[in-house]
Amino acid sequence: MPAIRLDGKLLAQTIRTEIAARLTERVAEGKHPPGLAAILVGDNPASQVYVRNKRKACEEVGIRSWLFPLAANVPQRQLLDLIAELNANPEVHGILVQLPLPSHLDEKAVLDAVDPTIDVDCFHPENVGLLSAGFPRFYPCTPHGCVQLLRRNGIDTAGKEVVIVGRSNIVGKPLAMMLMQKRTAMNAMGGDATVTVAHSNTADLAAVCRRADILIAAVGVPGLITADMVRPGAVVLDVGMNTVNGKLVGDVAPGVAEIASALTPVPGGVGPMTIAMLLENTVRAAELLDG
Repeated sequence: MPAIRLDGKLLAQTIRTEIAARLTERVAEGKHPPGLAAILVGDNPASQVYVRNKRKACEEVGIRSWLFPLAANVPQRQLLDLIAELNANPEVHGILVQLPLPSHLDEKAVLDAVDPTIDVDCFHPENVGLLSAGFPRFYPCTPHGCVQLLRRNGIDTAGKEVVIVGRSNIVGKPLAMMLMQKRTAMNAMGGDATVTVAHSNTADLAAVCRRADILIAAVGVPGLITADMVRPGAVVLDVGMNTVNGKLVGDVAPGVAEIASALTPVPGGVGPMTIAMLLENTVRAAELLDG
């Protein structure tokens, strides 16, 4: 039987509707709507599309948004000065620095410059530390989107064996932390799972993947996960976003749909959830800052 489709696009729309209702209530109480500032350096076409989609989503739910486009050769000092100005602006509740940045910029210095209280991507070391300790201020957007996809589709992670293929700071590492942690009142997204993180130096990757009750591919290699690497009946989340011959494809090969019990599509799976969680973090930042 083909895998159940875990529709991230549909779920993201549901979450955006929930967020819009929260913001309507917020404004009715006389509070200002949240504001998200996006910084886009250079003219990377994919980055332009991502930022445009994020701003459109903000508009749909009632979040104010601003775009600050900068030239690809912008000096680092100018970028850091802009971030400092936005940090000090009380109307800004979230700062998004679209990645990747041009090679002449120090990505770590740029991300560290964002005030952690409005770091809605959850990249700042302070927020990473809070997450790792089990007291998150924000959850990173893509990992949170993955957990929400599982939770809201009735897929419990407690006691399950999870294998994450990929160890990036954006997805693999924070998602592993979330899924391994104890679920508490302070850490509602804790997964209580047994987690293995696999990567390019993992011996016998296929055997490791076949152990998984829940397999998450987040490495950026088209079709890396094939049907023979998946335990029959496993749940598979495909976080990969790769362009092959002008078509968007994931890290999971098509044949996996005949083996897995549930599978996220690409596009339309984790991607829309990432944007929904960015909106959630922006609202949370406003609530933490302004009540």
